[in-house]
Amino acid sequence: MNIAFFLLPKQEVVCLTHDTTLRQALERMEFHRFSAVPILHADGSYYGTVTEGDLLWFMKSRPDLTFESTNKVKLSEVPLRVTNRAVNIDANMDDMISLAKAQNFVPVVDDRNHFIGIVRRSEIIDYCQKGLSQRS
Repeated sequence: MNIAFFLLPKQEVVCLTHDTTLRQALERMEFHRFSAVPILHADGSYYGTVTEGDLLWFMKSRPDLTFESTNKVKLSEVPLRVTNRAVNIDANMDDMISLAKAQNFVPVVDDRNHFIGIVRRSEIIDYCQKGLSQRS
């Protein structure tokens, strides 16, 4: 099955750039109620995924950091505890299933590593459920 069928395109995905401030990231994640968001380089390539946990652990390790000063810290300074792997648009559903076990979504990139969207874990689970239902 072609994963493009499941793709939520980039223009519909809340993304951050690696030069987004910590405060901007917190506010966007709170506003959209997301616990993880893709981070992109300025050229549109996939950088990684930041999670609420990454932000919380970073803030905990910086007792001098106040909420007011979070606008001076760039996301590029925040260590990402987990590497959320992206897949190429040519990936197969088996690749997606193995990644979805540990990721809320799977970032999808083109041949130049430019971010083109995500496939949500719920879409992958629905695909698997339909496959199981068809076997019965």
